[in-house]
Amino acid sequence: MRDRKRVRFAAPAGAPQVPEPKRVAVVGGGIAGLTAATALAERGVTVELFEREPYWGGRVGGWTTKLPDGSTVGMSRGFHAFFRQYYNLRALLARADVELRPVADYPLLDEHGRTDTFRGLPRTPPWNAFGFALRSSTFTLSGLRKVNMRAALSLVDVRVPETYERLDMENAADFLARIRFPEAARHLAFDVFSRSFFASPQRLSAAELAVMFHLYFLGSAEGLLFDVPREPFHTLWTPVTDRLAALGARLHPATPVTAVEPGFAVHTADASYEVDGVVLALEIPALRELVAASPLGPSEWRDQIAAQETAPPFLVRRLWLDRPVRADRPPFLATGGLPPLDNISVLDRYDADAAAWAAHSCGSVVELHAYAAADRDTTGKELLARLHAIYPETQQATIVGDREEWRADCPLFAPGTYFRRPAVATPVPGLALAGDGVRADLPVALMERAATTGWLAANRLLAGWGTAGHPLTTVPVRGRFGPLRALARLR
Repeated sequence: MRDRKRVRFAAPAGAPQVPEPKRVAVVGGGIAGLTAATALAERGVTVELFEREPYWGGRVGGWTTKLPDGSTVGMSRGFHAFFRQYYNLRALLARADVELRPVADYPLLDEHGRTDTFRGLPRTPPWNAFGFALRSSTFTLSGLRKVNMRAALSLVDVRVPETYERLDMENAADFLARIRFPEAARHLAFDVFSRSFFASPQRLSAAELAVMFHLYFLGSAEGLLFDVPREPFHTLWTPVTDRLAALGARLHPATPVTAVEPGFAVHTADASYEVDGVVLALEIPALRELVAASPLGPSEWRDQIAAQETAPPFLVRRLWLDRPVRADRPPFLATGGLPPLDNISVLDRYDADAAAWAAHSCGSVVELHAYAAADRDTTGKELLARLHAIYPETQQATIVGDREEWRADCPLFAPGTYFRRPAVATPVPGLALAGDGVRADLPVALMERAATTGWLAANRLLAGWGTAGHPLTTVPVRGRFGPLRALARLR
């Protein structure tokens, strides 16, 4: 069923529940794994859910840490925006009554102090894009005259997977240079987009940038405003895992899977589990490692998994300060042209745990992100210097607590790699993949790609057992504005 705002894919037909007992191992307890486990458990499959960390949620999970002042507080791998186009992720959260709260604005700040926002824009594409350009100080009339409109039409003629056939060999930096957007606008808008994939524009596929622009802007009416969880990440996923347990799933936190044998036998350090199917819902490094340790699949597929790359490292630095930041500071500020800083979050504006600490301490909790970082020590110092320059009131604050997360486990969507990414379906019957590094052939990205592939992986196994799958929803799989699409075909 199609409407103007989104595309709904009907659930694959079949029996409402598995006709005979089935057991599936889901390896990985992040968004993809939690989604696949939920989809299977709802159809009567007994799920064994394994996660190597002691917490759930994967890269969107959290834990607690103790500060020098004696307080126990939440910590995570950084800010995550739950955009309103994340229909399949929200379907998972809605099942467990997980609440999200809206963030009123999403300002972008550049090195010259210019600020753009997405608040108050028209909701209908392409007028939202035109409204943003007309309102932005970075899209000057003289700059807009230089835009290569023929090339720019690629952004309104997005089709999946055809856009990857046209643009995947080009990097995002060259693509934007070819369009000739004003340089300031490129830094403030498009660089922010590309760096959300934890890579510089030179190392990001132009097709991925175009599809992301379609997902968040030109293909949907929800725009770039987003919601955030009411609960901190270390408790966010508890309703989801509680529901899984109620559905009969067996949860194995802090239990790495060491190998999977055909048939299937899933091995951990202490036990083995005989199952009828397996979903590998792992980040790229863990997927490479497990497949290398398991006698699964033909050599071509194993080589494909081994060749998957990760993005450069990123740094998250969270500070607990003894005084509040100014009351007018936004909960989330994105930056362009201010390396290594990519955004500043004031957690006590929206996170219940941080808000409680700030209220008790009369302080604030601030988080700094640096994507595609080069050096941990230097980056951490430079992040603090940027914070002091952008929010000068923090210069006088004493740092009560300071935590850093340095990670390098996000997938890299480099030019020319789309058709070499592993798909949900594998050459091994009964084995499926899920995760944000897995190819879906739908206009989805980041957390939404993880959730979407989780539903798809479960649907694939269920279909093999004659059991009904679950419906999916995405933004339109092609540009929404017909006249502009027609112009793009003539370019």
